[in-house]
Amino acid sequence: MNDLLIVFCTFPDLGKARETATLLVESQLAACVNLIPAVESIYRWEGKTETAAEVLAIFKTTPGAWPRLESRLHELHPYDVPGILALKPDQVAEAYANWVGKNVGW
Repeated sequence: MNDLLIVFCTFPDLGKARETATLLVESQLAACVNLIPAVESIYRWEGKTETAAEVLAIFKTTPGAWPRLESRLHELHPYDVPGILALKPDQVAEAYANWVGKNVGW
């Protein structure tokens, strides 16, 4: 089984990232979330170049859970336009993909 999505999303701080990750794992929309603090983001917002310290969250989920995961991320996220990006890997270790599938209830 190679049915896996990796979802990237940045958060303004570790507390909000941890709270969101915990809720999404507990609701079985993600099997696992890695939190990477101290990410520096440089981006355009409202016509100006901005810089912000953020936390990167990496969610492991399935395509079937994607619509609900994306919806919940938008509901829980403090940003007006959260950066949510889902990628489907070409290769995934079968045992890991199976574990993700068993831990995501969608």
